[in-house]
Amino acid sequence: MAAVRLAGVSESPSSSSEPRGIRISDADRERAAHRLHQALAEGRITVSELEERLAVVYAARYEADLRPPLADLPGADVAVTPPAAPARPADAAPVVLRAGMSTIKRSGMWDVPPRLRLQSAMGSVVLDFCDTTLPHPVIDIEVDLGAGSAKLLVPDEATANVDDVVASMGTVKSSVPSVQRPGVPHFVVHGRAGMGSVTVRRRYRIAGHFF
Repeated sequence: MAAVRLAGVSESPSSSSEPRGIRISDADRERAAHRLHQALAEGRITVSELEERLAVVYAARYEADLRPPLADLPGADVAVTPPAAPARPADAAPVVLRAGMSTIKRSGMWDVPPRLRLQSAMGSVVLDFCDTTLPHPVIDIEVDLGAGSAKLLVPDEATANVDDVVASMGTVKSSVPSVQRPGVPHFVVHGRAGMGSVTVRRRYRIAGHFF
């Protein structure tokens, strides 16, 4: 199939010895296509440019093939999802994160186990579940915080039950629905906060930045 040259986008000729990256998946192509549709909605490209670039995206086989149709769009770095690691059994021992007096943070793509235990004397634990794969429908999180804090950032459609967190002098806040729904991630948070704090919420977005 002949290569498609994109109008208005400079393309460096690729040599056969140039690494093309790993082979991409259908999910990678769909993410690139979504960014192009978003660019159309923002007025950055025309309908004809969209059609031309989508043809390149859906014909792409390697990571490098996705770069030209996205090259001149902001925030369009090619992020190819690596093959998922085998999921841990739901009854596996919990993964323990010990913060002590320090800070532990997980964000982006990370391996989310079905069970977590968060321990923090005076430190903080921040877990962002929004940009990673959640292979388990229910994620069990036990907290043991002392005077520490735990912040859980969950996907927009997720639910979370924090009813079994005991806070003697601390605080427990959740701004997401607590009733589990089929087909969406559900977080069950329990344990003790002591003098610490537990917060469960969606991410805020301001000026294109999440926090």
